[in-house]
Amino acid sequence: MKKHLFDRPRNVQRLLRSFYGFLILLLLVDVLVVKHGYFPWEEATAFYAVFGFVACVVLVLLAKYVLRPLVMRREDYYD
Repeated sequence: MKKHLFDRPRNVQRLLRSFYGFLILLLLVDVLVVKHGYFPWEEATAFYAVFGFVACVVLVLLAKYVLRPLVMRREDYYD
C-alpha cells in the first residue's frame, strides 16, 4: 500500500504548526494595521474573525433547526 503525504504524523504536525503560525501572523497584522470602519465596532481587534465565526455557527443552527424540518421527508417517503 502506497504511503501518502498525510499518513505520517510528523507531516500532519508540520502542517498544523504552519497553519497556527499563519493564524498568529494574521492576528499580529490585524493589530498593526489601522482600520477605518463605518461603525466603531468594526475597528476592534479580530472583529471580522469573530463575526465570521458567529455567522457560521448561526447558519449551521438555522439549517439544523429551521430548514431541516421544512424540507425533511418521512422515512418511508420513497416506498
